Amino acid sequence: MSADARGHDATHEGDVAVTETRCIHDLVVAQARRTPDAIAVSRDGSTLTYSELDARSDMIARRLRSAGVTHGDIVAVVLDRSIELIVALTAVMRAGGAYLYLDPAEPDGQRAKILADARARHAVVDAQSRGKVDVAVDVDVDVDGAEPAPSSSMEARTTAQSPAYVCYTSGSTGDPKGVVVSHQAVFRLIDRPSWIDVRDDDVFFQLTRVGFDVSTFEIWMPLVRGLRLALGPPLHDTLDLGDLTEAMRAEGVTVLWLTAGLFHQMVTHHLEGFTGIRHLLAGGDVLSPAHVGRVMDAHPGMVFTNGYGPTENTTFSTCWTTLDPGSAPTVPIGVPIDGSTAAVLGDDLCPVADGDVGELWVGGTGVALGYLNRPSATALRFVADPDPAAGPGSRMYRTGDLARWADDGTLEYLGRVDRQLKIRGYRVEPSAVELEILRLPGVSQVAVVPRTYGAGDTRLIAYVAAGERDPSTWTDFGASLRERLQAVVPAHLVPWAIVVRPEIPLNPNGKVDRAALPSEKIPRNVWNEYVAPTDSVEQRLAVIWSEALDVEKVGIEDNFFDLGGHSLLAAELLAALPAEFDTTLPARTLYLRPTIAELAKELRESAAGSNPEEAPDAPAH
Repeated sequence: MSADARGHDATHEGDVAVTETRCIHDLVVAQARRTPDAIAVSRDGSTLTYSELDARSDMIARRLRSAGVTHGDIVAVVLDRSIELIVALTAVMRAGGAYLYLDPAEPDGQRAKILADARARHAVVDAQSRGKVDVAVDVDVDVDGAEPAPSSSMEARTTAQSPAYVCYTSGSTGDPKGVVVSHQAVFRLIDRPSWIDVRDDDVFFQLTRVGFDVSTFEIWMPLVRGLRLALGPPLHDTLDLGDLTEAMRAEGVTVLWLTAGLFHQMVTHHLEGFTGIRHLLAGGDVLSPAHVGRVMDAHPGMVFTNGYGPTENTTFSTCWTTLDPGSAPTVPIGVPIDGSTAAVLGDDLCPVADGDVGELWVGGTGVALGYLNRPSATALRFVADPDPAAGPGSRMYRTGDLARWADDGTLEYLGRVDRQLKIRGYRVEPSAVELEILRLPGVSQVAVVPRTYGAGDTRLIAYVAAGERDPSTWTDFGASLRERLQAVVPAHLVPWAIVVRPEIPLNPNGKVDRAALPSEKIPRNVWNEYVAPTDSVEQRLAVIWSEALDVEKVGIEDNFFDLGGHSLLAAELLAALPAEFDTTLPARTLYLRPTIAELAKELRESAAGSNPEEAPDAPAH
């Protein structure tokens, strides 16, 4: 649906293709019948044809059914990224089950916790992963052998409403929940999409973890069309972006999805690595408009998509696809994709006016079946769609994301509802601060996190990637960014400090790992040169300020308020001085004497006036 066609409806829908909904494995098998000799999967010189995918997945499906897998059973798949992994995922669906991917590289405790929550009794393993799961029955993909052909009744019982896979997501709570996704939901994503032009010679790249729901798009979009799926290297801390670009070049990749974090890193460090990419998709977090413009300027003719969607609505709910990045200050998340709806609602669950901020709700046939074994959580987030035009049984999912409809009919993503916090009485959304910092020159990546100090003193700390900058300039760069930000946003939106780091850490899914950002004292982050204390009074004050401000090192010419101090903290600091210096200063002192040098002079003069014999000596200059 075009942006102009959206109008001012309360709920907005993507185009709905009138076509029979089919199970995903049926589509793959049908494609194998049409193009048996075409390459289905490739990796590092090894290939698998469609006929081989059909035969090998059928063999494992038979073994799974003989092992007791019945309709709707959850089957854990514990394999590294490989051709056999794709065979196993197809086989589980052909056996009537729903696959649950478990990464062999994950901590044993995390894998065991998910397995217990899913109550899975069967697993597909290989020689390396067999000992990593505790299930009643496992099927080893490394062991050949055909089982007696079972009746076809099991496959016949699998319908479009049957579960295709389970994907665990911790969301914002940290408590993993299994999202159960049906064949119908996947079909709606990959059948005749209007938001991407899939061509007969396209090569898709499978880069994300299979436990991350974008893999649904990466894997099944090409395999139901007879295209080639190229398997990329596993995402991990030591992934070399140069090796990644070389792997894409060697495989001839034309369609690529990157998380926002990885997208920003690639554009900053390996812009040439996108050569040959016809359609680039990114998402999962806020995108920098400057980076989108940079990659499209460097590669004319490239199609770009910003894809948005929670796991609970099967990969993408809305998409913004363009050949022109434009000059807007933010990258929109577009309009609902085919078979989806979107509504921006207020606290009263009524639609807000265009341009107003509300919570984004999504609906349509992509909505998941619910949370595995969690009926209460399902009832809370998945609710009946109140739109009279929606079909019987239609539901909407409450995303927990803030959004608004822009004048051009596209949606603008504004961050998470549950990331909102209070800073000195003001409600702040860290994602909004990230957007402002991304607009500043020289910023390639940013993450803003809250830190709480003392008795509930919440502060924002911003971390930005250094890019190609010399480490000796990092402190000055962070200070200059903070100074620029002070000129364009209210004081409560200015982070306590902007810390420059080599890179912003990413988690195994390629998203920004905010929990991995350092929480130790922040570096000094002001424009002026550091001047060391010159006597005992200045030294004691420097220690007090460092502890109160949580700054590594404070110079005697540093301004208290430039360092991030505020009125409440100033009052606390002055209240602590009598115990340290046996003197009391007026509340206005820090506003008149905002540096250690000036405050030390005030303390000396105050002490000299009350007891000249015990007054601390002034430094000799």
